[in-house]
Amino acid sequence: MIRFLQTPGPFKKVVLSSILLIFCGAMVITLIPGGLGGGMAFGAPGRGVVAKVAGDDITTNDVQRQAKAMLRQQFPRGNAMSAQLLPFFAGRAAEQLITERALLAEAQRMGLRATDDDVRDELQHGQYAQVFFPGGNFIGQDAYEQRLREAELTVPQFEQEMKDQILFQKLRGLVTGAAVVTDAEVHDEFVKRNTKVKFDYAVLKKEDIEKALHPTDAELKAFYESNKANYANANPEKRKVRYALIDMAKISADTPVTRVELQQHYDQHRDDYRVPDQVKASHILIKTPLPGPDGKVDQKGKEAAQAKANDVLKQLKAGAKFEDLAKKYSEDTESAKNGGSLGWIQHGRFPSADVDKIVFSLPKGGTSDVIDAGYGFDIVRVDDIQAAHVQTLDEVKAQIEPTVKQEKAAQAAEKAANALMSQARKDGLDKAAAAQNIQVVSTEFLDRSAAFPGIGPSPQFAEAVFQAQEKSPADVVQIPQGFVVYELQGVQAPSTPTFEDIRTRVETEFKNDRVRTLMTQKTQELSDRAKAEHDLKKAAKELGATIKTSELVLPDGQVPDVGSMAGPAASAFTMKPGDISGPIETGNAGVVLTLLEKQPPAESDFAAKKDEIREVLLQQKQNELFGLFASNVREQMEKSGKIKVNQDELKQLTRGLGGDEGE
Repeated sequence: MIRFLQTPGPFKKVVLSSILLIFCGAMVITLIPGGLGGGMAFGAPGRGVVAKVAGDDITTNDVQRQAKAMLRQQFPRGNAMSAQLLPFFAGRAAEQLITERALLAEAQRMGLRATDDDVRDELQHGQYAQVFFPGGNFIGQDAYEQRLREAELTVPQFEQEMKDQILFQKLRGLVTGAAVVTDAEVHDEFVKRNTKVKFDYAVLKKEDIEKALHPTDAELKAFYESNKANYANANPEKRKVRYALIDMAKISADTPVTRVELQQHYDQHRDDYRVPDQVKASHILIKTPLPGPDGKVDQKGKEAAQAKANDVLKQLKAGAKFEDLAKKYSEDTESAKNGGSLGWIQHGRFPSADVDKIVFSLPKGGTSDVIDAGYGFDIVRVDDIQAAHVQTLDEVKAQIEPTVKQEKAAQAAEKAANALMSQARKDGLDKAAAAQNIQVVSTEFLDRSAAFPGIGPSPQFAEAVFQAQEKSPADVVQIPQGFVVYELQGVQAPSTPTFEDIRTRVETEFKNDRVRTLMTQKTQELSDRAKAEHDLKKAAKELGATIKTSELVLPDGQVPDVGSMAGPAASAFTMKPGDISGPIETGNAGVVLTLLEKQPPAESDFAAKKDEIREVLLQQKQNELFGLFASNVREQMEKSGKIKVNQDELKQLTRGLGGDEGE
């Protein structure tokens, strides 16, 4: 057990994001003589196990957690599409976990180890030193364990994940240590990145070609017939339905809430209304420089920040207004706009335990001295103090009443819906709805995406209607607006539309197809003619293309009608002045260009950029080298039977990944 860690800040955000999600390439090379060697194969994965890697199970739960973490990372705020993407992320998560376990197993086979001392050193001196040891000081075991609980991690889980990360880093360092970038490669990349070109270019626009197309009915009908398979069942299934809506908003408006009901809810949730000790505080923060790649902080920069903070404190003691100094000097820009105000702060919410301890010892109106918070120097003023207490019912009544009303209305709506459904099954929907004074709505034949009268687009209702069987009894479904009791009236099967039904669609698709073909042909003809005549402008005039001239542009630049120079037009950087390009298709246009000027970068700029370029190239080589290694490890372990994938479990996960997104 490693008992030496804690961070009082937003631990979950910082630490969980720091645990590596290992990404590996998809290429193969053997970097270690003998590869993984032999060894007995492990048994096939059982139920609930997606894969076995070197005898270790990767469970369905492991993949689900990883997939949800990846989804939250991609969509931090969530959206309507995110849940639908879970099966896709499940496949990626499974691949990632298998490769990660394979690499860790290979690292252990090679004799690499991660010790408790390695973990201590990484967290004290590595890139997360400011999280765990702000100012070089560890901030307590109790809070460490508490923050792990908040992050839904046990101490052993977290420490093992840190060891896995360190082991991975050791393996990566060993494999990529052979990567070298030569001076010539750096210079070539410098020239490539900073060379500018200027060119004339002839443009054939898609819209101009389309305007000249006037297809006949015979041409369109022939196109329809030749592509009829694409139109099979293009008319979707449609259904006709009758329904009555139990409107939650109306029921809620007519639902009273009594004092007794409020008191009952308050008594059942009394712990929710406990307010801990808190202070209303303002601060002036002078930040210290961030640690460099070696984990060290520029000492001169830190001393300058402290001197600035001391000067601010001196101005405060001389009578300057705290709010004015905060706006002028504080480097916490959000609070500075409000005179340094942080609002109400509870214990443990300051990013530094030292700041927390000092602030909660100050009296109301008291101002601290300069505090070394690790990430900067802080001056804090306590504007108000609130002792821990339980809020009274009257204090939280406005908060409770909407909840109680909603719960009560939901129960009433569900009861009314079930009663309506039961009576509709017995006496018919019209009679049942009339008894409750509810209007019955009858639709025409609608597809799944249609808007239902009085309801609007409703995936929940559409799903229920399109799963119902013909002549089935009345049923009920809950939607955001309340409950819908419905009867399916008829089903119209999918059908293939006639030419007349979709003439407009056929014409659009015919034109798109012809434009693509003509664009390719005309652009090729433009290039061929320009090269034959050694004159792009003449060829452009003959074929009705527009001639334009670019500015001097870099490889990452943009040119009107050409788009990104990193795309098909990148060929311009391989040409010599006077050369004419082949056809370049940019999506909405066809382009042919002739190079006017190629301007190499000034050699005097090389010295300032070479270190940055070298680092980028080295990272690229290291990533490629490690990707090749990882792919080889994976391939060898699969061949030797040390990786076994349960395809049934994997298919189930990638078809639909259940569970609560908020886990």
